[in-house]
Amino acid sequence: MADGADNGGFTPATPADLFDMEYWSLEQAKLGKSKPPAMQGRVVVVTGGAGAIGLATARAFKSLGAEVLLVDKDDTALEAALAVVGGGARGHAINLIEDDSAGAVVQAATEHFGGIDILVSNAGYAHEGSIAEMDESELRASFELNFFAHFRLARNVHAVMKRQGHGGQMLFNVSKQAVNPGRNFGAYGLPKATLMFLVRQLALEFGADGIRVNGVNADRIRSGLLNDQVISSRSKARGLSESDYLAGNLIGKEVEARHVAEGFVALAQSHRTSSHILTVDGGNVEAALR
Repeated sequence: MADGADNGGFTPATPADLFDMEYWSLEQAKLGKSKPPAMQGRVVVVTGGAGAIGLATARAFKSLGAEVLLVDKDDTALEAALAVVGGGARGHAINLIEDDSAGAVVQAATEHFGGIDILVSNAGYAHEGSIAEMDESELRASFELNFFAHFRLARNVHAVMKRQGHGGQMLFNVSKQAVNPGRNFGAYGLPKATLMFLVRQLALEFGADGIRVNGVNADRIRSGLLNDQVISSRSKARGLSESDYLAGNLIGKEVEARHVAEGFVALAQSHRTSSHILTVDGGNVEAALR
């Protein structure tokens, strides 16, 4: 204080000085570097949205700023999932094997958000049984949800993306069963193998419209599809304990739904990748693609 008095005393800073202190150039530079969330403004449709993988995927995209439409046939589970995702996420309850369900999903997305940028076609169910003993109707039912529902949705979403004129992305939950069949799991693996071919066919045909198409091959994820009963059955079929079955990969760790979600997000952000199948299974040489 004495030094200040010796040098002329204290006077209030002028408004101009205060402005320079609050809005100095380095502060402005810092503010200028701020970026919007990576998925801000993107509309993402996630089918099977109330299940473990669908919910984890919806949360992952929402955390990056996306607008999300969850699709599931279970009204109650869908409401619970929406409460978890939050942030203005919307839901549409429908069974994807019903007539024109794909059109209804597209209509819901366009009415709520104005369009569709990313489709995560995730819905499915695992049917067990010996090929030699199962009724043909069981195999056909599996194909309805595990293949044809994806097929119909892809065609309807493609029509919207083409009209929008700025490309888009389609991501499919394929499954390692497509390349590494399991005993008594043929009714699930057969449509999934067909779905994997569909991913590549769609990538080939939709690429000219700027639409990228990719898939994820996940394995042994705790979910409504791989519930406690199925885990018990599959581990017995492979002669393993349940814990060894779930962690039966090269890194010896259980793969969780959030890891599959990370795979979908990674593909969505891989802007020069199409016709690719990303494996998320902790490492399984028998399921590796050539």
